[in-house]
Amino acid sequence: MIIIKKPDQIMLMKKAGKITAEALLVARDAIKPGVSTKEVDMKIRRFIEKCGAHPSFLGYNGFPGSACISINDQVIHGIPSDRVIIKEGDIVKVDVGARFRGYNGDSARTFPVGKVSDEALRLISVTEQSFYEAMKVAKAGNRIGDIGHAVESFVISNGFSVVKDYVGHGIGTELHEDPQIPNYGSAGRGARLYTGMTVAIEPMVNAGDFRVTTKRDGWTVVTSDGSLSAHYENTIAITDGEPIVLTDAEN
Repeated sequence: MIIIKKPDQIMLMKKAGKITAEALLVARDAIKPGVSTKEVDMKIRRFIEKCGAHPSFLGYNGFPGSACISINDQVIHGIPSDRVIIKEGDIVKVDVGARFRGYNGDSARTFPVGKVSDEALRLISVTEQSFYEAMKVAKAGNRIGDIGHAVESFVISNGFSVVKDYVGHGIGTELHEDPQIPNYGSAGRGARLYTGMTVAIEPMVNAGDFRVTTKRDGWTVVTSDGSLSAHYENTIAITDGEPIVLTDAEN
């Protein structure tokens, strides 16, 4: 069931989203060569809790961290660890959620560490821009397929592929609500978008093949061919006009 949010509920989601966005800035500043992903995770957790919120991911279906931190060919759901050390040339994906007064924000970024390859920089850039291509069609009256088509067509035109096993989603009092928001699909198909819908659009883009596998830890998703992967996500609200990014540090 798709839950339409009232203006006061969207305002609470903006507050949760601001905390989420600021937590990503904390992560960005913490990510350096020689730092463990666990150290980054602890800084994220301390910041979110200092803001009077709770890390949405902590304990979610048993997940042990406050953020998903995934490196290079890891697509999503990387478990923070003091044994995973960030290195020069890595690209680090950080996916964060914050729950504030019962409402969630969810956002992700991919951060380059020092000097990275030209391919990695282009992958990061294309992934980010694919989100903004989706924003152009994320309007009341359009359909979910319009979002997926916008992402996939842009990504493919740039020589990359979109992950199909994992998708974006509705969000509100639950971290994952209806509807699912695939990063692929046909324009004009799928559920209609209505004013008051709040969704997380999150392109996951691989430099190589779209196929992924899950490691033995039951969480970490990696590209099947070992190619690099990037991730970009924001929580947005559908309006009568342009969509609003709720996970904005400037809110």
